[in-house]
Amino acid sequence: MSGGSSESSPLSGQNSFSSLSSFKDLELSSESGCLSIVVLGASGDLAKKKTFPALFHLFQQGFLQAGEVHIFGYARSNLSDDGLRERIRGYLNGASDEHLSQFLQLIKYVSGSYDSGEGFELLNNTISDYETSKNNESGSYRRLFYLALPPSVYPSVCKMIRSYCMNPSSHTGWTRVIVEKPFGKDLDSSEKLSAELGKLFEEDQLYRIDHYLGKELVQNLLVLRFANRLFLPLWNHDNIANVQVFCLVAMEKPVSLKPEHIRDEKVKVLQSVEPIQHEEVVIGQYDGYKDDPTVPDESNTPTYASVVLRVHNERWEGVPFILKAGKALNSRKAEIRVQFKDAPGDIFRCKKQGRNEFVIRLQPSEAMYMKLTVKKPGLEMATEQSELDLSYGMRYQDVKIPEAYERLILDTIRGDQQHFVRRDELRAAWEIFTPLLHDIDAGKLKSVSYKPGTRGPQEADEMSRRMGYVQTHGYIWVPPILAKF
Repeated sequence: MSGGSSESSPLSGQNSFSSLSSFKDLELSSESGCLSIVVLGASGDLAKKKTFPALFHLFQQGFLQAGEVHIFGYARSNLSDDGLRERIRGYLNGASDEHLSQFLQLIKYVSGSYDSGEGFELLNNTISDYETSKNNESGSYRRLFYLALPPSVYPSVCKMIRSYCMNPSSHTGWTRVIVEKPFGKDLDSSEKLSAELGKLFEEDQLYRIDHYLGKELVQNLLVLRFANRLFLPLWNHDNIANVQVFCLVAMEKPVSLKPEHIRDEKVKVLQSVEPIQHEEVVIGQYDGYKDDPTVPDESNTPTYASVVLRVHNERWEGVPFILKAGKALNSRKAEIRVQFKDAPGDIFRCKKQGRNEFVIRLQPSEAMYMKLTVKKPGLEMATEQSELDLSYGMRYQDVKIPEAYERLILDTIRGDQQHFVRRDELRAAWEIFTPLLHDIDAGKLKSVSYKPGTRGPQEADEMSRRMGYVQTHGYIWVPPILAKF
Protein backbone atom coordinates (compact mmCIF):
# COMPACT_ATOMS: atom_id res chain seq x y z
CA MET A 1 0.00 0.00 0.00
CA SER A 2 2.92 2.31 0.50
CA GLY A 3 3.84 5.37 -1.51
CA GLY A 4 4.27 5.51 -5.23
CA SER A 5 4.56 2.97 -7.98
CA SER A 6 6.99 2.75 -10.87
CA GLU A 7 4.14 1.65 -13.10
CA SER A 8 2.16 4.34 -14.83
CA SER A 9 -1.56 4.34 -14.17
CA PRO A 10 -3.73 2.99 -16.97
CA LEU A 11 -6.00 5.93 -16.33
CA SER A 12 -5.00 9.15 -18.02
CA GLY A 13 -6.57 12.12 -19.77
CA GLN A 14 -10.32 11.79 -20.17
CA ASN A 15 -10.24 8.25 -18.76
CA SER A 16 -8.71 9.49 -15.53
CA PHE A 17 -12.21 10.35 -14.36
CA SER A 18 -13.61 6.87 -14.81
CA SER A 19 -14.00 6.55 -11.04
CA LEU A 20 -17.19 8.54 -11.57
CA SER A 21 -18.44 5.64 -13.69
CA SER A 22 -18.02 2.85 -11.17
CA PHE A 23 -19.61 -0.54 -11.66
CA LYS A 24 -22.65 0.41 -9.61
CA ASP A 25 -23.45 3.12 -12.14
CA LEU A 26 -23.82 0.49 -14.84
CA GLU A 27 -26.99 -0.68 -13.11
CA LEU A 28 -28.60 2.73 -13.61
CA SER A 29 -30.69 3.22 -16.69
CA SER A 30 -29.06 5.25 -19.45
CA GLU A 31 -31.14 8.29 -20.32
CA SER A 32 -31.03 10.66 -23.22
CA GLY A 33 -32.91 13.71 -24.35
CA CYS A 34 -32.84 17.35 -23.34
CA LEU A 35 -31.26 18.06 -19.97
CA SER A 36 -31.90 21.48 -18.43
CA ILE A 37 -29.87 22.36 -15.34
CA VAL A 38 -31.14 25.40 -13.46
CA VAL A 39 -28.90 27.04 -10.85
CA LEU A 40 -31.06 29.17 -8.56
CA GLY A 41 -28.99 31.74 -6.73
CA ALA A 42 -26.71 31.89 -9.77
CA SER A 43 -25.10 35.19 -8.78
CA GLY A 44 -24.07 34.02 -5.29
CA ASP A 45 -20.80 32.69 -3.93
CA LEU A 46 -21.85 29.03 -3.70
CA ALA A 47 -22.90 28.98 -7.34
CA LYS A 48 -19.78 30.62 -8.74
CA LYS A 49 -17.28 28.82 -6.48
CA LYS A 50 -18.80 25.33 -6.37
CA THR A 51 -21.83 24.70 -8.57
CA PHE A 52 -20.70 26.14 -11.89
CA PRO A 53 -17.12 24.77 -11.56
CA ALA A 54 -18.57 21.31 -10.86
CA LEU A 55 -20.77 21.55 -13.96
CA PHE A 56 -17.78 22.72 -15.98
CA HIS A 57 -15.66 19.75 -14.87
CA LEU A 58 -18.46 17.35 -15.78
CA PHE A 59 -18.60 19.02 -19.19
CA GLN A 60 -14.82 18.65 -19.57
CA GLN A 61 -15.06 14.94 -18.82
CA GLY A 62 -17.85 14.34 -21.28
CA PHE A 63 -20.58 13.63 -18.73
CA LEU A 64 -22.49 16.68 -19.95
CA GLN A 65 -22.83 16.82 -23.72
CA ALA A 66 -23.25 20.13 -25.54
CA GLY A 67 -25.95 18.64 -27.73
CA GLU A 68 -28.04 17.49 -24.77
CA VAL A 69 -27.57 19.97 -21.93
CA HIS A 70 -28.29 23.62 -21.35
CA ILE A 71 -27.61 25.52 -18.12
CA PHE A 72 -29.82 28.30 -16.80
CA GLY A 73 -28.86 30.73 -14.07
CA TYR A 74 -31.65 32.37 -12.08
CA ALA A 75 -31.27 35.12 -9.48
CA ARG A 76 -32.56 38.55 -8.53
CA SER A 77 -29.47 40.36 -9.84
CA ASN A 78 -29.91 42.36 -13.02
CA LEU A 79 -27.48 40.52 -15.30
CA SER A 80 -27.24 39.56 -18.95
CA ASP A 81 -26.17 36.16 -20.26
CA ASP A 82 -22.68 37.55 -20.83
CA GLY A 83 -22.71 39.20 -17.43
CA LEU A 84 -23.18 35.86 -15.68
CA ARG A 85 -20.61 34.20 -17.91
CA GLU A 86 -18.00 36.82 -17.03
CA ARG A 87 -18.84 36.55 -13.34
CA ILE A 88 -18.04 32.82 -13.23
CA ARG A 89 -15.28 32.69 -15.87
CA GLY A 90 -12.48 33.22 -13.35
CA TYR A 91 -13.57 30.16 -11.33
CA LEU A 92 -13.46 27.74 -14.28
CA ASN A 93 -9.89 26.49 -14.47
CA GLY A 94 -7.96 23.84 -16.31
CA ALA A 95 -9.20 24.12 -19.89
CA SER A 96 -8.37 25.76 -23.18
CA ASP A 97 -10.07 28.99 -24.15
CA GLU A 98 -11.98 27.11 -26.83
CA HIS A 99 -13.31 24.52 -24.39
CA LEU A 100 -14.18 27.20 -21.86
CA SER A 101 -16.01 29.19 -24.51
CA GLN A 102 -18.03 26.12 -25.52
CA PHE A 103 -19.18 25.64 -21.94
CA LEU A 104 -20.04 29.29 -21.35
CA GLN A 105 -22.21 29.32 -24.45
CA LEU A 106 -24.40 26.68 -22.79
CA ILE A 107 -25.35 29.19 -20.07
CA LYS A 108 -28.32 31.54 -20.16
CA TYR A 109 -29.48 33.89 -17.44
CA VAL A 110 -32.97 34.76 -16.23
CA SER A 111 -33.63 37.47 -13.65
CA GLY A 112 -36.54 37.26 -11.23
CA SER A 113 -37.61 37.12 -7.60
CA TYR A 114 -37.90 33.94 -5.57
CA ASP A 115 -41.51 34.35 -4.45
CA SER A 116 -43.49 35.59 -7.46
CA GLY A 117 -44.68 33.75 -10.53
CA GLU A 118 -43.57 36.25 -13.16
CA GLY A 119 -39.88 35.35 -13.01
CA PHE A 120 -40.54 31.62 -12.92
CA GLU A 121 -42.93 31.84 -15.86
CA LEU A 122 -40.13 33.53 -17.79
CA LEU A 123 -37.71 30.83 -16.63
CA ASN A 124 -40.08 28.07 -17.74
CA ASN A 125 -40.57 29.72 -21.14
CA THR A 126 -36.80 30.00 -21.59
CA ILE A 127 -36.32 26.33 -20.72
CA SER A 128 -39.19 25.32 -23.02
CA ASP A 129 -37.72 27.31 -25.92
CA TYR A 130 -34.50 25.32 -25.54
CA GLU A 131 -36.33 21.99 -25.27
CA THR A 132 -38.48 22.55 -28.34
CA SER A 133 -35.54 23.85 -30.38
CA LYS A 134 -33.74 20.51 -30.11
CA ASN A 135 -34.28 17.62 -32.46
CA ASN A 136 -35.19 15.41 -29.51
CA GLU A 137 -35.99 11.98 -30.90
CA SER A 138 -36.59 10.45 -27.46
CA GLY A 139 -38.97 13.23 -26.45
CA SER A 140 -37.52 13.09 -22.93
CA TYR A 141 -37.29 16.39 -21.06
CA ARG A 142 -35.18 16.31 -17.89
CA ARG A 143 -35.11 19.28 -15.53
CA LEU A 144 -32.68 19.58 -12.63
CA PHE A 145 -33.00 22.51 -10.20
CA TYR A 146 -30.04 23.28 -7.95
CA LEU A 147 -30.97 25.50 -4.99
CA ALA A 148 -27.77 27.44 -4.26
CA LEU A 149 -29.85 29.53 -1.87
CA PRO A 150 -30.46 30.08 1.87
CA PRO A 151 -32.81 27.43 3.29
CA SER A 152 -35.25 30.16 4.33
CA VAL A 153 -36.37 30.55 0.71
CA TYR A 154 -36.57 26.82 -0.13
CA PRO A 155 -40.34 26.57 0.44
CA SER A 156 -41.25 29.60 -1.69
CA VAL A 157 -38.84 28.63 -4.48
CA CYS A 158 -40.08 25.04 -4.53
CA LYS A 159 -43.67 26.27 -4.72
CA MET A 160 -42.74 28.35 -7.75
CA ILE A 161 -40.95 25.39 -9.38
CA ARG A 162 -43.96 23.18 -8.73
CA SER A 163 -46.40 25.76 -10.08
CA TYR A 164 -44.52 26.94 -13.14
CA CYS A 165 -41.45 24.87 -14.05
CA MET A 166 -42.21 21.15 -13.86
CA ASN A 167 -41.31 18.78 -16.67
CA PRO A 168 -44.22 18.93 -19.17
CA SER A 169 -46.68 16.06 -18.60
CA SER A 170 -46.83 15.57 -22.36
CA HIS A 171 -43.22 14.33 -22.38
CA THR A 172 -41.32 11.61 -20.57
CA GLY A 173 -38.54 12.63 -18.25
CA TRP A 174 -38.30 14.01 -14.74
CA THR A 175 -37.96 17.02 -12.44
CA ARG A 176 -35.42 16.81 -9.60
CA VAL A 177 -34.41 19.33 -6.95
CA ILE A 178 -31.08 19.56 -5.10
CA VAL A 179 -31.24 21.33 -1.75
CA GLU A 180 -28.18 22.38 0.26
CA LYS A 181 -27.53 22.14 3.98
CA PRO A 182 -28.52 23.17 6.59
CA PHE A 183 -31.77 21.20 6.65
CA GLY A 184 -33.23 23.10 9.60
CA LYS A 185 -31.66 24.02 12.93
CA ASP A 186 -33.34 21.39 15.10
CA LEU A 187 -35.88 18.57 14.81
CA ASP A 188 -38.95 20.82 14.63
CA SER A 189 -37.58 23.19 12.00
CA SER A 190 -36.23 20.26 9.97
CA GLU A 191 -39.56 18.45 10.08
CA LYS A 192 -41.39 21.63 9.10
CA LEU A 193 -39.08 22.11 6.11
CA SER A 194 -39.39 18.44 5.14
CA ALA A 195 -43.18 18.63 5.36
CA GLU A 196 -43.33 21.73 3.17
CA LEU A 197 -41.09 20.20 0.53
CA GLY A 198 -42.86 16.85 0.86
CA LYS A 199 -46.17 18.44 -0.13
CA LEU A 200 -44.60 19.60 -3.39
CA PHE A 201 -42.28 16.76 -4.40
CA GLU A 202 -41.97 13.02 -3.96
CA GLU A 203 -38.99 11.76 -1.98
CA ASP A 204 -37.34 10.43 -5.14
CA GLN A 205 -37.41 13.97 -6.59
CA LEU A 206 -35.56 15.54 -3.63
CA TYR A 207 -31.78 15.33 -3.28
CA ARG A 208 -30.51 16.70 0.05
CA ILE A 209 -26.85 17.37 -0.58
CA ASP A 210 -24.11 16.95 2.02
CA HIS A 211 -20.88 17.44 0.11
CA TYR A 212 -18.87 15.30 2.54
CA LEU A 213 -20.87 12.27 1.38
CA GLY A 214 -19.51 12.87 -2.12
CA LYS A 215 -15.85 12.85 -1.13
CA GLU A 216 -13.78 10.08 -2.68
CA LEU A 217 -12.52 8.58 0.57
CA VAL A 218 -15.92 8.65 2.26
CA GLN A 219 -17.26 6.67 -0.66
CA ASN A 220 -14.33 4.28 -0.24
CA LEU A 221 -15.57 3.29 3.21
CA LEU A 222 -18.13 0.84 1.87
CA VAL A 223 -15.51 -0.90 -0.24
CA LEU A 224 -12.93 -1.00 2.54
CA ARG A 225 -15.33 -2.41 5.10
CA PHE A 226 -17.22 -4.94 3.06
CA ALA A 227 -14.78 -5.99 0.31
CA ASN A 228 -11.71 -6.73 2.44
CA ARG A 229 -11.49 -9.86 4.59
CA LEU A 230 -8.85 -8.12 6.69
CA PHE A 231 -11.40 -5.78 8.27
CA LEU A 232 -14.48 -8.01 8.56
CA PRO A 233 -13.50 -9.85 11.79
CA LEU A 234 -11.92 -6.76 13.38
CA TRP A 235 -14.81 -4.32 12.98
CA ASN A 236 -16.52 -4.69 16.37
CA HIS A 237 -16.27 -3.92 20.09
CA ASP A 238 -13.89 -6.84 20.69
CA ASN A 239 -11.12 -5.12 18.77
CA ILE A 240 -11.96 -1.42 18.43
CA ALA A 241 -11.45 0.89 21.40
CA ASN A 242 -12.96 4.08 19.95
CA VAL A 243 -13.91 5.70 16.66
CA GLN A 244 -13.80 9.32 15.55
CA VAL A 245 -16.62 9.59 12.95
CA PHE A 246 -19.91 7.81 12.61
CA CYS A 247 -22.55 6.63 10.16
CA LEU A 248 -20.72 4.80 7.36
CA VAL A 249 -18.26 3.35 9.87
CA ALA A 250 -20.97 1.98 12.14
CA MET A 251 -23.63 0.76 9.69
CA GLU A 252 -24.15 -2.93 8.95
CA LYS A 253 -23.55 -4.48 5.55
CA PRO A 254 -26.44 -3.60 3.22
CA VAL A 255 -28.34 -6.24 1.29
CA SER A 256 -26.99 -4.76 -1.96
CA LEU A 257 -25.47 -1.59 -3.35
CA LYS A 258 -28.87 -0.22 -4.28
CA PRO A 259 -29.19 3.30 -2.83
CA GLU A 260 -32.22 2.49 -0.68
CA HIS A 261 -30.56 -0.55 0.89
CA ILE A 262 -27.52 1.53 1.87
CA ARG A 263 -29.68 4.32 3.25
CA ASP A 264 -31.77 1.79 5.20
CA GLU A 265 -28.67 0.67 7.10
CA LYS A 266 -27.64 4.25 7.87
CA VAL A 267 -31.06 4.90 9.37
CA LYS A 268 -30.88 1.74 11.49
CA VAL A 269 -27.61 2.73 13.10
CA LEU A 270 -28.84 6.27 13.79
CA GLN A 271 -31.91 4.83 15.48
CA SER A 272 -29.64 2.72 17.70
CA VAL A 273 -27.87 5.73 19.22
CA GLU A 274 -28.52 6.29 22.91
CA PRO A 275 -29.35 9.78 24.28
CA ILE A 276 -26.28 12.00 24.58
CA GLN A 277 -25.06 12.49 28.16
CA HIS A 278 -23.90 15.95 29.29
CA GLU A 279 -20.78 14.50 30.89
CA GLU A 280 -19.78 13.21 27.45
CA VAL A 281 -19.94 16.61 25.79
CA VAL A 282 -17.40 19.44 25.68
CA ILE A 283 -18.24 22.71 23.96
CA GLY A 284 -15.74 25.52 23.60
CA GLN A 285 -15.36 29.08 22.42
CA TYR A 286 -12.01 30.45 21.25
CA ASP A 287 -10.52 33.47 22.99
CA GLY A 288 -11.30 36.58 20.99
CA TYR A 289 -14.61 35.37 19.58
CA LYS A 290 -16.48 38.01 21.58
CA ASP A 291 -14.23 40.79 20.29
CA ASP A 292 -16.50 41.01 17.27
CA PRO A 293 -18.90 43.91 17.98
CA THR A 294 -21.82 41.87 16.62
CA VAL A 295 -21.29 39.15 19.28
CA PRO A 296 -22.91 39.75 22.68
CA ASP A 297 -20.58 39.79 25.67
CA GLU A 298 -22.57 36.97 27.30
CA SER A 299 -22.52 34.75 24.19
CA ASN A 300 -22.36 31.01 24.87
CA THR A 301 -22.16 30.14 21.16
CA PRO A 302 -19.80 27.18 20.70
CA THR A 303 -16.99 27.38 18.16
CA TYR A 304 -15.85 23.89 19.14
CA ALA A 305 -17.68 20.71 20.10
CA SER A 306 -16.65 17.21 21.08
CA VAL A 307 -19.52 14.77 21.57
CA VAL A 308 -19.59 11.05 22.37
CA LEU A 309 -22.21 8.86 20.70
CA ARG A 310 -22.93 5.34 21.89
CA VAL A 311 -24.57 2.71 19.70
CA HIS A 312 -26.76 0.20 21.51
CA ASN A 313 -26.33 -2.93 19.41
CA GLU A 314 -24.37 -6.16 19.38
CA ARG A 315 -21.48 -4.88 17.27
CA TRP A 316 -20.76 -1.58 19.02
CA GLU A 317 -21.85 -1.93 22.65
CA GLY A 318 -19.32 -0.08 24.80
CA VAL A 319 -17.42 1.60 21.93
CA PRO A 320 -17.45 5.41 22.12
CA PHE A 321 -17.82 7.31 18.84
CA ILE A 322 -16.11 10.64 19.40
CA LEU A 323 -17.23 13.45 17.07
CA LYS A 324 -15.14 16.62 16.96
CA ALA A 325 -15.42 19.86 15.04
CA GLY A 326 -14.10 23.33 15.66
CA LYS A 327 -12.85 26.66 14.38
CA ALA A 328 -9.52 28.44 14.92
CA LEU A 329 -7.68 25.17 15.59
CA ASN A 330 -4.04 24.32 14.94
CA SER A 331 -4.81 22.49 11.71
CA ARG A 332 -7.57 22.40 9.12
CA LYS A 333 -8.38 18.80 8.32
CA ALA A 334 -11.16 16.24 8.18
CA GLU A 335 -10.46 12.63 9.00
CA ILE A 336 -11.92 9.38 10.26
CA ARG A 337 -9.89 7.63 12.96
CA VAL A 338 -10.49 4.06 14.16
CA GLN A 339 -8.33 3.14 17.16
CA PHE A 340 -7.86 -0.53 18.02
CA LYS A 341 -7.37 -1.98 21.47
CA ASP A 342 -3.95 -2.82 22.85
CA ALA A 343 -2.34 -6.08 21.82
CA PRO A 344 -2.54 -8.44 24.80
CA GLY A 345 0.74 -9.48 26.39
CA ASP A 346 3.00 -6.52 25.56
CA ILE A 347 6.27 -8.49 25.38
CA PHE A 348 7.98 -5.68 23.44
CA ARG A 349 6.97 -3.08 26.03
CA CYS A 350 5.82 -0.77 23.28
CA LYS A 351 2.37 0.11 24.58
CA LYS A 352 3.48 3.66 25.42
CA GLN A 353 4.29 4.28 21.74
CA GLY A 354 0.64 4.14 20.80
CA ARG A 355 -2.05 1.86 19.44
CA ASN A 356 -2.83 0.60 15.99
CA GLU A 357 -5.04 3.09 14.17
CA PHE A 358 -6.73 3.08 10.80
CA VAL A 359 -7.01 6.65 9.52
CA ILE A 360 -8.91 7.91 6.51
CA ARG A 361 -7.89 11.47 5.75
CA LEU A 362 -10.57 13.25 3.72
CA GLN A 363 -8.80 16.57 3.36
CA PRO A 364 -6.27 17.88 2.73
CA SER A 365 -3.91 15.33 1.11
CA GLU A 366 -6.37 12.45 0.69
CA ALA A 367 -4.93 9.28 2.17
CA MET A 368 -5.60 6.08 4.06
CA TYR A 369 -2.97 4.76 6.43
CA MET A 370 -2.65 2.14 9.13
CA LYS A 371 -0.47 3.03 12.11
CA LEU A 372 1.57 -0.01 13.16
CA THR A 373 4.29 -0.83 15.63
CA VAL A 374 7.37 -2.11 13.79
CA LYS A 375 10.97 -2.96 14.59
CA LYS A 376 13.23 0.02 14.31
CA PRO A 377 16.04 -0.65 11.80
CA GLY A 378 19.31 -1.55 13.50
CA LEU A 379 20.95 -4.13 15.74
CA GLU A 380 18.78 -3.39 18.76
CA MET A 381 15.33 -4.92 19.32
CA ALA A 382 13.67 -1.54 19.49
CA THR A 383 10.21 -0.62 18.22
CA GLU A 384 8.65 2.49 16.74
CA GLN A 385 5.41 3.63 15.14
CA SER A 386 5.21 3.62 11.36
CA GLU A 387 2.47 3.22 8.79
CA LEU A 388 1.17 1.35 5.80
CA ASP A 389 0.26 4.28 3.62
CA LEU A 390 -2.01 4.72 0.62
CA SER A 391 -1.60 8.39 -0.26
CA TYR A 392 -3.74 9.14 -3.26
CA GLY A 393 -1.42 11.81 -4.62
CA MET A 394 1.36 9.20 -4.85
CA ARG A 395 -0.54 6.07 -5.84
CA TYR A 396 -2.80 7.73 -8.39
CA GLN A 397 -0.52 10.34 -9.88
CA ASP A 398 -2.31 10.40 -13.23
CA VAL A 399 -5.81 10.43 -11.76
CA LYS A 400 -7.67 13.58 -10.84
CA ILE A 401 -9.82 12.99 -7.77
CA PRO A 402 -13.34 14.22 -8.54
CA GLU A 403 -14.70 17.03 -6.43
CA ALA A 404 -17.64 16.08 -4.24
CA TYR A 405 -20.03 18.42 -6.03
CA GLU A 406 -19.17 16.87 -9.40
CA ARG A 407 -20.06 13.40 -8.19
CA LEU A 408 -23.25 14.46 -6.43
CA ILE A 409 -24.59 16.44 -9.39
CA LEU A 410 -23.85 13.49 -11.67
CA ASP A 411 -25.58 11.14 -9.22
CA THR A 412 -28.64 13.38 -9.31
CA ILE A 413 -28.75 13.30 -13.10
CA ARG A 414 -28.49 9.50 -12.95
CA GLY A 415 -31.15 9.20 -10.27
CA ASP A 416 -28.79 7.64 -7.71
CA GLN A 417 -29.70 8.80 -4.20
CA GLN A 418 -27.15 6.68 -2.35
CA HIS A 419 -25.04 9.65 -1.24
CA PHE A 420 -27.94 11.95 -0.35
CA VAL A 421 -29.80 12.30 2.93
CA ARG A 422 -33.22 10.64 3.04
CA ARG A 423 -36.01 12.23 5.08
CA ASP A 424 -36.13 9.53 7.77
CA GLU A 425 -32.33 9.61 8.06
CA LEU A 426 -32.49 13.37 8.56
CA ARG A 427 -35.14 12.98 11.24
CA ALA A 428 -33.16 10.27 13.06
CA ALA A 429 -30.04 12.46 13.10
CA TRP A 430 -31.93 15.49 14.44
CA GLU A 431 -33.55 13.32 17.14
CA ILE A 432 -30.05 12.56 18.44
CA PHE A 433 -28.79 16.14 18.60
CA THR A 434 -31.84 18.35 19.17
CA PRO A 435 -32.05 17.78 22.97
CA LEU A 436 -28.37 18.71 23.28
CA LEU A 437 -28.78 21.85 21.15
CA HIS A 438 -31.75 22.97 23.23
CA ASP A 439 -29.78 22.42 26.44
CA ILE A 440 -26.95 24.56 25.07
CA ASP A 441 -29.42 27.30 24.13
CA ALA A 442 -30.89 27.12 27.63
CA GLY A 443 -27.44 27.55 29.17
CA LYS A 444 -27.36 24.08 30.73
CA LEU A 445 -23.92 23.53 29.14
CA LYS A 446 -21.32 26.27 29.15
CA SER A 447 -18.61 26.86 26.58
CA VAL A 448 -15.07 26.63 27.94
CA SER A 449 -12.41 28.88 26.47
CA TYR A 450 -9.48 27.78 24.34
CA LYS A 451 -6.68 29.59 22.60
CA PRO A 452 -6.74 29.96 18.80
CA GLY A 453 -4.17 27.78 17.06
CA THR A 454 -4.41 24.91 19.56
CA ARG A 455 -6.11 21.49 19.47
CA GLY A 456 -9.11 23.00 21.21
CA PRO A 457 -10.14 22.90 24.88
CA GLN A 458 -7.99 20.79 27.17
CA GLU A 459 -11.25 19.44 28.59
CA ALA A 460 -11.93 17.77 25.23
CA ASP A 461 -8.61 15.92 25.30
CA GLU A 462 -9.32 14.88 28.88
CA MET A 463 -12.74 13.53 27.87
CA SER A 464 -11.19 11.58 24.99
CA ARG A 465 -8.76 9.99 27.45
CA ARG A 466 -11.68 9.04 29.70
CA MET A 467 -13.31 7.42 26.68
CA GLY A 468 -10.21 5.26 26.22
CA TYR A 469 -8.52 7.19 23.40
CA VAL A 470 -4.74 6.93 23.62
CA GLN A 471 -2.89 9.73 21.86
CA THR A 472 0.32 8.81 20.08
CA HIS A 473 3.08 11.16 21.20
CA GLY A 474 6.09 11.77 19.01
CA TYR A 475 4.46 10.42 15.84
CA ILE A 476 3.29 12.72 13.05
CA TRP A 477 2.00 11.42 9.74
CA VAL A 478 3.74 13.20 6.88
CA PRO A 479 2.27 12.86 3.37
CA PRO A 480 4.80 11.23 1.03
CA ILE A 481 6.21 13.47 -1.67
CA LEU A 482 7.71 12.58 -5.02
CA ALA A 483 11.05 14.13 -4.12
CA LYS A 484 11.67 11.29 -1.65
CA PHE A 485 11.67 8.63 -4.38
